[in-house]
Amino acid sequence: MSNFTISPSPHIHGGDSIEKNMYGVLIALIPTFIFSIVFFGLGAILVTLTSVVACLVFEYVIQKYLMKQRPTIWDGSAIITGVLLAFNLPSSLPLWIVVIGALVAIGIGKMSFGGLGNNIFNPALVGRVFLLISFPVQMTSWPVPNGFATTDAVTGATPLALVKEAVKSGQTISDALASGGFTTGNLIIGNIGGSLGEVAALGLLLGFAYMLIRKIISWHIPIAIFATVIVFSGILNLANPEHFAGPIFHLFTGGMMLGAIFMATDYVTSPMTHKGMLIYGVGIGLLTVIIRVFGAYPEGMSFAILIMNGFTPLINRYCKPVRF
Repeated sequence: MSNFTISPSPHIHGGDSIEKNMYGVLIALIPTFIFSIVFFGLGAILVTLTSVVACLVFEYVIQKYLMKQRPTIWDGSAIITGVLLAFNLPSSLPLWIVVIGALVAIGIGKMSFGGLGNNIFNPALVGRVFLLISFPVQMTSWPVPNGFATTDAVTGATPLALVKEAVKSGQTISDALASGGFTTGNLIIGNIGGSLGEVAALGLLLGFAYMLIRKIISWHIPIAIFATVIVFSGILNLANPEHFAGPIFHLFTGGMMLGAIFMATDYVTSPMTHKGMLIYGVGIGLLTVIIRVFGAYPEGMSFAILIMNGFTPLINRYCKPVRF
């Protein structure tokens, strides 16, 4: 009779690891970081570096001294949180506010739930929304791209804010966009005001292609978000084109690309099955357009992702795969 060795799963290893996937995401973020430096210069470097260092320090201190665990700061997760938090901030944001955002992202958004793999909400978005509520003036003062110019940063409205104000004042959307110089080309390249990682759709799409090729993420969540936004905003635009912006505008403005590609696809806070991912993506797309069009804030991506993060456990229960 043959002897069988009984051991816990997994019995087959696919070669993936936390470090491999996390650093793969960081590589995918490089094109966007380069675009942010080109347009925002030294401010982009300082905000990103401060955010990453602060996230690493806070995670180390909390793990070692509060949770009495062996620090795991080099697995890449804290670095990604720092980069994504920075990419959601304006380049002119005072660095002490960046540090507060990192503390909230790591301390509240991640470690208070038990650390990596246990957090319910995306940590970087928890930090970003906390800063938006606590420091609304600083968080909505968007520098106009000026590269490494030594002159003081000039702030301007983002396309979403400009459209929101235009609708309130009775202007047409086409006139508002024309007055702001927001052409489709500028939206794709990123030569517009906004946060570090939201302005260059081209850089984000390059990162998306890299992660798909390397199979770091699947297509289900981003494509579900994009398709929902196209359909929903397209219907509104057809109903009243001078009151509701079209699909191209919604896709290439604000945090749509950054959120759909890099934040909604977070392994821990998104559904496990492909069916669940599609439901999750549709929910994010619908909520984003609803908040943008009908809500008080011009942007809704962060809120939509956090809301759907809260629904992820229910989606996982509903889409539970058949037991083997």
